Amino acid sequence: MSRPSRFVTVWSMLQAQVESGSLPGYAAAVRHRGEVEVHTGGCSAAGGTTPVAPDSLFRLASVSKPYAGALTLALAERGVLGLDDPVGRWLPELAEPRVLASPGGALGDTVPAERPITVRHLLTSTPGFGGLWDGSPLDQAVHAAGIGPGPLPPRLSPEEFLARLGELPLAAQPGTRWLYHVSTEALSVLLSRAAGQPLRELLAARVTGPLGLVDTGFWAADPARLGAAHLVGRDGPELLDPADGVSARPPAFEGLACGLVASAPEVLASFCALADGGTPVLGADAVSRMTTDALTPAQRAESSDVLGAGRSWGLQVGVQVEAAGSWAQPGRWGWDGGTGTSAAVDPGRDLVGVLLTNRGTFSGDDFLDRFWQALYRCL
Repeated sequence: MSRPSRFVTVWSMLQAQVESGSLPGYAAAVRHRGEVEVHTGGCSAAGGTTPVAPDSLFRLASVSKPYAGALTLALAERGVLGLDDPVGRWLPELAEPRVLASPGGALGDTVPAERPITVRHLLTSTPGFGGLWDGSPLDQAVHAAGIGPGPLPPRLSPEEFLARLGELPLAAQPGTRWLYHVSTEALSVLLSRAAGQPLRELLAARVTGPLGLVDTGFWAADPARLGAAHLVGRDGPELLDPADGVSARPPAFEGLACGLVASAPEVLASFCALADGGTPVLGADAVSRMTTDALTPAQRAESSDVLGAGRSWGLQVGVQVEAAGSWAQPGRWGWDGGTGTSAAVDPGRDLVGVLLTNRGTFSGDDFLDRFWQALYRCL
């Protein structure tokens, strides 16, 4: 007879969300002290009849970002690039940036950048460009160009994406301000150019291949296992991307800001590899650098509305630096995605957890937090 699940109250909480109609479906995977549990519930689309299975595929959204950090450090370990190399070596579009003379100012009122943008700036999300959400002329121009933050990859080629990004001024001097998301897309193009191969091949060679993962990629390995993605609407889930939508076929832009598709067990395997020291993807020193706070207190404070309570930023991953509840303790690291996804490692509790859903989150939504709160109450 199988032993009852340690996390039965977590599964009950998620199932209640399914039954209320606010969550179409989910897949969760947890490793605690070496023991793994995978649990699923609901359906692959709102109003559908296909149940979510352990090998169901989900759009990871920003849970893709830690893969960008790991892949960059893997190339750095092999001498392909250096973290303090100017990005202009591979991204000439960003070799001579201009910077707004004043925050929120006119696009034509600029000054030269005081220093080049480096690989490290992209890793720490401090190159001077990224999500603004302030209605400024630059914010409007970024979204009009189709290069702003979102839960799905840009509908542009890498070349066009970089060309449009390079035509706009920076919001801040490189290295001075944390700005979200867009730096990861630029980093994705840099990695491909530095390695001289498509990003999908590089990811397979350095991350998914060594880990034996077959379902993690930039589009669904088996479209029949990919469900729909929804956002939260006034009257319930609203369709963001259908099962046969953009994530079911090769994209125009292969990016790690939000572009990966995977199953919950494979995301768990990826984060467990890093939690266990990095082999065969990275060395332990690289994992330590990736998961160490890389921001100044001022940068962290200015960005707390995106980073979350007590959380800072390492190299493409969130890092808990101050306690923010019983479950959010210093040393914990991971990240969340706008399609309703979350993955985290808590070394102090010997815990790695993943939740993938087809219900998007929004600013102020505590849905993912409630999952973690329920999980920690079971430890």
